[in-house]
Amino acid sequence: MAGEGDMQAHEQTYNSVINLLKYGAVICFLIAFFVIWLIAG
Repeated sequence: MAGEGDMQAHEQTYNSVINLLKYGAVICFLIAFFVIWLIAG
């Protein structure tokens, strides 16, 4: 199994990736909404 140091590094990387995906999803939603608004207008 992984040592404690490896697990701590893994958790930090995991949290960084999850935060990136959350913010990326929000940004993609906003861009898509803006494009739809431009097309509809």
